[in-house]
Amino acid sequence: MHASSEEKSDDSKDSFNEELEKMFYHFPKCHIKIVLGDFNAKVGQVNIFKLTNGNESLHHDSNDYGVRKVNFSTSKNPSC
Repeated sequence: MHASSEEKSDDSKDSFNEELEKMFYHFPKCHIKIVLGDFNAKVGQVNIFKLTNGNESLHHDSNDYGVRKVNFSTSKNPSC
């Protein structure tokens, strides 16, 4: 899968996120899943992102893809 650039339309970004969701749910619920990639994401140094991004970030501010990836990650907490 290939994430589109930050300049692309929201429809293009939504389409990518839908494909990512399908891939994510293709695997059993309680298996550990690691999603790697660039995603053209910039996740800023904001306290609310520390659970998903840790204490370090290369970016001061977040872009749209960064917020989308944090939202994706935080919404995938299985109860096993």
